[in-house]
Amino acid sequence: MKPLLLGVLGCSLVLAVQALYSASDDVIELTQSNFNREVIQSDSLWLVEFYAPWCGHCRNLAPDWKKAATALKGIVKVGAVDADQHKSLGGQYGVRGFPTIKIFGANKNKPEEYQGGRSSQAIVDGAMNALRNLVKERLSGRSGGSDYKQQSGGGGGSSGGNKKDVVELTDDNFDKLVLDSDDVWLVEFFAPWCGHCKNLEPEWAAAATAVKEQTKGKVRLGAVDATVHQGVSSRYGIRGFPTIKIFRKGEEPEDYQGGRTRGDIIEKALDLFSDNAPPPELLEILSEDVLKKTCEDSQLCIIAVLPHILDTGAAGRNSYLDVMMKMAEKYKKKMWGWLWTEAGAQMELESSLGIGGFGYPAMAAINTRKMKFALLKGSFSETGIHEFLRELSVGRGSTATLGGGVMPKLHTVEPWDGKDGQLPVEEDYDLSDVELDDFKDEL
Repeated sequence: MKPLLLGVLGCSLVLAVQALYSASDDVIELTQSNFNREVIQSDSLWLVEFYAPWCGHCRNLAPDWKKAATALKGIVKVGAVDADQHKSLGGQYGVRGFPTIKIFGANKNKPEEYQGGRSSQAIVDGAMNALRNLVKERLSGRSGGSDYKQQSGGGGGSSGGNKKDVVELTDDNFDKLVLDSDDVWLVEFFAPWCGHCKNLEPEWAAAATAVKEQTKGKVRLGAVDATVHQGVSSRYGIRGFPTIKIFRKGEEPEDYQGGRTRGDIIEKALDLFSDNAPPPELLEILSEDVLKKTCEDSQLCIIAVLPHILDTGAAGRNSYLDVMMKMAEKYKKKMWGWLWTEAGAQMELESSLGIGGFGYPAMAAINTRKMKFALLKGSFSETGIHEFLRELSVGRGSTATLGGGVMPKLHTVEPWDGKDGQLPVEEDYDLSDVELDDFKDEL
């Protein structure tokens, strides 16, 4: 997806963009073009750092990463990917923040997240532990090396993807599954004897699995054996193999013009998903479940605290909500969650964000995984919010820990009915029977 879904709260310091590693280092520079060959097809254990040159934490890590690479030379491979430049690689492995370190061990297509310390000694210790585990797996017979190689050699390996995630399309089911679907389809037309098709197979399978997960099934990858299902193949003028076409409901199919690696395919699929995705739903925080579900499913949650309905009326509130919806549409490729609440309805949440009691409307961006947040400092307008979100999307902006590192208590409230607020009706008292003389005596 362009831009790649990044962990925007990881690095706040912006520095001059320049490479962190050079050819003289023992850190192997990995790119979109060599990653498959160097890492995926390798029997070696790999530690790979995904970084961005402007990220302060990445720059702090670089000296220790170089020392660890030198210490592990000839034992464990140590590499680095500039994920700011090679965004599809970062997207393929779910990189959301910088630096992210992955361990590529027995199953290269399912790397593990490195959770250890960031000193050179801690990195070396983590690498050696991973190496011991890899050797144990091989001794036990659970791992025979790279799954990718087994797949490419015609074995039963999975290449990091599940062949079942590639939908088998035929003359009989093509129209129903593809043309009548609201989903976007990338369809490969192949011939079993085609060498290029065989080379594409593991990439297509791996991409199918990743795309299915990242788009929640809204973009699908399929395959047609054009030597068997000649009806649908001739309909679309298939002349060579493999041919890949993109199908969107109600539109003429278009030829896929991208690269043939899994990273290229995933990147294109995510672009198609973003282009066709509706804007995210803007939800009122009515309970803890609403916030939990929205924020757990999203890398970032954008939460607005709007003035009380008595202060703005329905028209004023709707104008604020319209601004939020426009921003949700503008940033829909980020797949962030969008929420709002009325001032005073969720006081603990306001307090944890340092908002409570004044300054409405207010807005905060929350990363619930890191329990960090950033506050909108500018105006609650399209321009002000765009500037706020743009800064976050490139890793800028100051952040703070949310409420001591725990989510605040949320209350279950009634949803807004869309109408103007009504002042409480005061009870009328009939004073006709009250003897004022009695009050005089008391006074």
